[in-house]
Amino acid sequence: MSLDVPDPEHLAKANDATAADLPRVAPARVEWDADSIEDVRAAGREAVADLPALASLPDGASVAVTAGSRGIRDFPELIAGAVVELQERGYEPFVFPSMGSHGGATAEGQREVLADLGITEDSIGCPIRASMDVVEVGERDGRPIYADRIATEADGVLLANRIKPHTDFSDEVESGLCKMAVIGMGKREGAETMHNAALAGDMGEEIRERAAILFEELPVLGGIALIENAADRATHVEGVPAEAILDREPELRDRAYEELPTLPVDDLDLLIVDEMGKEVSGTGLDTNVVGRTYFRGEDEPESPDYTRVYVRSLTAPSHGNALGVGLADMVHRDLAAEVDLADTYLNIATSGELRRAKLPLIAPDDETAVLLAPSTTGTPDPGELRIARIPNTMEPGELVVSEPVARELRDREDVTVGELRPLSFEDGELPADPYRH
Repeated sequence: MSLDVPDPEHLAKANDATAADLPRVAPARVEWDADSIEDVRAAGREAVADLPALASLPDGASVAVTAGSRGIRDFPELIAGAVVELQERGYEPFVFPSMGSHGGATAEGQREVLADLGITEDSIGCPIRASMDVVEVGERDGRPIYADRIATEADGVLLANRIKPHTDFSDEVESGLCKMAVIGMGKREGAETMHNAALAGDMGEEIRERAAILFEELPVLGGIALIENAADRATHVEGVPAEAILDREPELRDRAYEELPTLPVDDLDLLIVDEMGKEVSGTGLDTNVVGRTYFRGEDEPESPDYTRVYVRSLTAPSHGNALGVGLADMVHRDLAAEVDLADTYLNIATSGELRRAKLPLIAPDDETAVLLAPSTTGTPDPGELRIARIPNTMEPGELVVSEPVARELRDREDVTVGELRPLSFEDGELPADPYRH
């Protein structure tokens, strides 16, 4: 995207602050109490073994396994383990992209998304079959319910997904197996129909009711549910029979909420996020971390309260899809240049909330963005700015914080804070690796 951004000197006229006026900063780290599974591949095998419906399949049966667009660190190993178990039982598993309209709503684009996440035929040990073709398998309130055509032709369907708080809504079922069935497996048509229905009603209810119909109409064997800890590692893996998903998923959701990592500070003038992207969160920035929802019918959270959010880059696996950029107040020029409006607008039209695709103020460099903070947050003394910087919203426990925040965090037993140093810029940009103590 061609950009004509005002130069730093022009924008700096908004106030008289200079880099020398800014507070000192210090690296900080939250010491999470996080247990993780040592052998995720074995956990995937065990989860499949816990699904009694497998016994009803004939030898050589084909089993379609879902794979979404999120950057779940242990997911490739989980799926590889599930595939081995299915193969050793005499079945023929294959993985199919299950990600609504992501990847530009093309089969090849969705294959590329999986490859960027470490999911290839070599890494998981089975074919990947990608298509955007869907079939109508039912309806609810006059609206069709769609499913991936290739999956519907399989002898069995195995859902696999992370259970976590959703970035759009709160319900007993949020992001997990039901959502994977309805939105992920529904491809672009299913995702769009689902979100349109939700805009006119209740998203949680729509997902639950539509999932129930899919479970009746398709040979869903069950699901593999993964919960991550605050270190983004699998802490719980469970095989859930299809008939138990609607009852079990709310319990797993509650456990996922307990594991949700957030910043150790709720009140900031400026939150700097190094990168946003589709593998980080469906909204690019996890709304539960930045404290902004911007979704029709959902109340904005009272906490955390971050006056300004500045995002520096867009991840490569996003392929230009910058849905969620509207959650930020400022972005770096380089991020804006990476935005693929076609992919972003396709995704936003599918999900239905236009505010999340609005381009915020574009800063020519990091220094300009930070120097705009005093005048855009109402902070008369730049030296008292409450600032935190994080790599992305999946890693909010690795921070750089300004001196006012550092003073508070030093009193916490679960946070270590390093030495204070000047907030420096090189050619207008922040240091590349500031998180080391």
